[in-house]
Amino acid sequence: MAAPKRTLYISPPDGGWGWMIVAGCFLVTICTRAVTRCISIFFVEFQTYFAQDYAQTAWIHSIVDCVTMLCAPLGSVISNYLSCQVGIMLGGLLASTGLILSSFATSLKHLYLTLGVLTGLGFALCYSPAIAMVGKYFNKRRALAYGIAMSGSGIGTFILAPVVQLLIEQFSWRGALLILGGFVLNLCVCGALMRPITLKEDHTNLPQQDPVSKTPKEDLPPLSLCSPLLKECTQPCLCCSLQQEYHFLLIADFVVFATSILFMAYGCSPVFVYLVPYALSVGVSHQQAAFLMSILGVINIVGNVTFGWLTDRRCLKNSRYICYLFAVGLDGLCYLFLPMLQSFPLLVPFSCTFGYFDGAYVTLIPVVTAEVVGTTSLSSALGVVYFLHAVPYLVSPPIAGWLVDTTGSYTAAFLLCGFSMIFSSILLGFARLLKKMKTSQVPSLDEDAGPKLQLWPNGTVAYSVAGELDQKDGDLMTTGGPSYNT
Repeated sequence: MAAPKRTLYISPPDGGWGWMIVAGCFLVTICTRAVTRCISIFFVEFQTYFAQDYAQTAWIHSIVDCVTMLCAPLGSVISNYLSCQVGIMLGGLLASTGLILSSFATSLKHLYLTLGVLTGLGFALCYSPAIAMVGKYFNKRRALAYGIAMSGSGIGTFILAPVVQLLIEQFSWRGALLILGGFVLNLCVCGALMRPITLKEDHTNLPQQDPVSKTPKEDLPPLSLCSPLLKECTQPCLCCSLQQEYHFLLIADFVVFATSILFMAYGCSPVFVYLVPYALSVGVSHQQAAFLMSILGVINIVGNVTFGWLTDRRCLKNSRYICYLFAVGLDGLCYLFLPMLQSFPLLVPFSCTFGYFDGAYVTLIPVVTAEVVGTTSLSSALGVVYFLHAVPYLVSPPIAGWLVDTTGSYTAAFLLCGFSMIFSSILLGFARLLKKMKTSQVPSLDEDAGPKLQLWPNGTVAYSVAGELDQKDGDLMTTGGPSYNT
């Protein structure tokens, strides 16, 4: 099969087919993240049918989330070596197969394997490559594009939640899973929209050439078969290619950002699991508790789009990093106030505030990642970033549940999540402050250091050391330069 045709742009087009990429990524987030959230709707049915408790059935949701994030680097590798289209289509087939097989489950262990592992693996092959493609097509309006694309999670949850409940009532949980399996096949359509694009930045590693002979300079080592420059005409060496793709792992800025992701991911997950139980524990009715989740989901969409649009404005465009840590820190503060909110009128502002800034920083995660590593390595970097979500997503709900069982209240669980997110924000802010202090000292350290380069009128280059620029005319003649009287 012939390789897909690539269009070469000097810079991201910031429009055109890029809006189709945004639409495709929007549908991918619906079919992956929204469907994952809706899996919890099946828990009551699973508990009744398999006669298991909540803790056993809750592992299904944790496994899907964990596998989706844990295998995100695999999705990046497949999309880099084959194409984004092939990776997303393959992921759609795997996810659909997992949901369809789940409809024939005879035990929870069966669901762990099919609905948890297989469906999660399919989502992993789709999620990070689709998000990375948006970054390839947009630069000036990147935050807005990501805001629209990532809002699919909230919009999908808002629409799919009542639809899934209706399907369960009409066709039982087996029929609902079967229909969801067919719905997730739309990921294959989304994959077909991901037209490959090659940017000028992708060619910055080409060898230097002599301007006359157009051949590589003699002092450069010859290209080996492991070079990623030859991967379209020869079979690349896997080890060398992976080393080239993941070179950003040694960048200090990325290491700090990745560390902060671990603490942020730990704090962001439990609220979606324990907000409704907490509201019920303080006397809120079932309908009002469910309405709190609906509010959180809708405001999450508003945060996705509006914060993306705001950070694309000229006044905030260079401060997206600061806006990201600001949003994460405010979500952490919301957690700290949550134990004091013990009525429905007080919990509504929490849902609005937390939902807005949750949508805000989710939109900015790929934007900040692109600023740290560049668009060339964006797909691989996003795979690592979402991989780092895996373990916190897996352990944070059980740890929060253990704290609730041990202390008899939700206070310790919410405070731990809040301090975790605040620490993530402080870590990023401290690292940025240190970087600015270091860069402000660099000019004074480099001042008047090293040889200086001087170009004579005839094009001859002469090197001189500071303090020896007043050489005699005879000395200059030995370098081939003419003598001039001053």
